[in-house]
Amino acid sequence: MKIVFLGGNFDLSGGTERVATIIANELAEAGHEVVVASVYGGEKPFFSLHQRIETRSLFRQVGRTLFRAPLLIYRLRKLLKAEQADALIVVESMLALFTIPATAGLDLKHICWEHFNFNNDLGRKGRRIARQLAAKYCDVIVTLTERDKQYWQNGTTGSARIVSIPNPSPFPVQDVLPVSDKEKVVLTVGRLVPIKGYDLLLSAWALVAPDAPGWKLRVVGDGPEMQRLCAQARDLGVEQSVEFTGATRNVEEHYRNAALFCMSSRFEGFPMVLLEALSFGLPVVSFDCETGPSEVLEGTGGRLAAALDVEDLAENLLHFINSPGERSDVRALSLHKALDYQPEAVMGRWQEALEMADESPKTREQAR
Repeated sequence: MKIVFLGGNFDLSGGTERVATIIANELAEAGHEVVVASVYGGEKPFFSLHQRIETRSLFRQVGRTLFRAPLLIYRLRKLLKAEQADALIVVESMLALFTIPATAGLDLKHICWEHFNFNNDLGRKGRRIARQLAAKYCDVIVTLTERDKQYWQNGTTGSARIVSIPNPSPFPVQDVLPVSDKEKVVLTVGRLVPIKGYDLLLSAWALVAPDAPGWKLRVVGDGPEMQRLCAQARDLGVEQSVEFTGATRNVEEHYRNAALFCMSSRFEGFPMVLLEALSFGLPVVSFDCETGPSEVLEGTGGRLAAALDVEDLAENLLHFINSPGERSDVRALSLHKALDYQPEAVMGRWQEALEMADESPKTREQAR
């Protein structure tokens, strides 16, 4: 099968580009012909692609997508015809505004891959329209969680099949250190932006630190909130027990050495950091924000704090800090759950989604 992936810009290092690259690589390894196309850029993908994957770019320079819409649609349609594509996987639901007219009348499977929470349009009302159109005109909608699948089913009308496929973990299941060899570190990883809730985590840590001598909160990542968060740590009097490491390409060492992991997001589409933490056998404390944490942590022994409840988050962190035996027990559960998110486990569901696209009313009509 000839499969084209379409994303905004595969030169970027975001989570969407990362997981799309993993799935594209696995499909290429399985023998499919794969093309990874970017609306802008894409000549130098940040994440390594399988040697048989080819890259394409619709535009070299970033521009106003709305003004370029007719040309974008024309170039995408031309690309799909030239590649004789059997399937198009659009990795950003917003792009369905352009892929739907570009694929009109073409004999190919059209799959829309949703990476965000259906209830959040990320400040772009066009995303709501794109989702409604995708449900009507695409063959398959892929969501990341069962809860988001329900939101799509309840919030849209159309003939598209809606399936839930979790993202794959970028790390294999690891050989992990004994609890006694771990650093007294609560780890968190992510971009320093408001939705990740690091301001809430610092407030929780101010409640934890007095009762956790020798422990540190390690924040791995960079972003526009760095200075403000550093100032907040000083104002709270916890700057001595909080480490801001910045971004790193060697995040594995932080996962390997930390004692537990915390996620304080205000909302998530699908929290990749939780998959990564499970792959290293880490006990996890997370806000029970909408879509993601409750499904990923089910059966792991991880603890869910009420969404945005700083005191509850602090209490759950202290529970694990004061329970080394439980941290050891949770390690095995985390590693076992991590097996569900390995690429080989996820790929069978992607193969089913591609086959399911053949069964959609739209594809059957085109076949006739």
